[in-house]
Amino acid sequence: MALARLDGRFPRLMDKLARAQLLILDDFATHSLTDQQRFPLLELVEERYQRRSTLITAQVPISAWHDLIGDATVADAILDRIVHNAHRISLEGDSRREQKAAPILTGNEIPEIMAKFSTTGSQNDAIKTVPDLPETPPATCRNQCPTSAKCAILVRLAFMKVASAMWP
Repeated sequence: MALARLDGRFPRLMDKLARAQLLILDDFATHSLTDQQRFPLLELVEERYQRRSTLITAQVPISAWHDLIGDATVADAILDRIVHNAHRISLEGDSRREQKAAPILTGNEIPEIMAKFSTTGSQNDAIKTVPDLPETPPATCRNQCPTSAKCAILVRLAFMKVASAMWP
């Protein structure tokens, strides 16, 4: 939105967002809002109120949104429009991402994969040896990766693995 404001597209962007049948705000309220974020959100919520559907996902409980929005008056106005007539679905339990996370690769697996790739000359053989990587690497990956260059190789190989599965 900040970029759209700078290059003059902001009014068209707000109009487009206001007219969408379903607007999805994913990971809402992960950080405090600035004035440049707060006021367009109020305008957007006001335009959509009781006219269009808005789906909001958040990891932060609704009770904390007021503080994250910031300005008390604006926060009241936004939350009144969001919460009024809302259908809430609260999920509890462990994260599904944590349950599906693949094991973290160590430095020992990289030479093995690269050796197979260079000796066979076949991308498919190297791709088959790359383990499935999680959609989002766990935070511990940053601490356990020996170098970012080796991580980049694994990411490229994992992408090739996915691409070869999608387009044989």
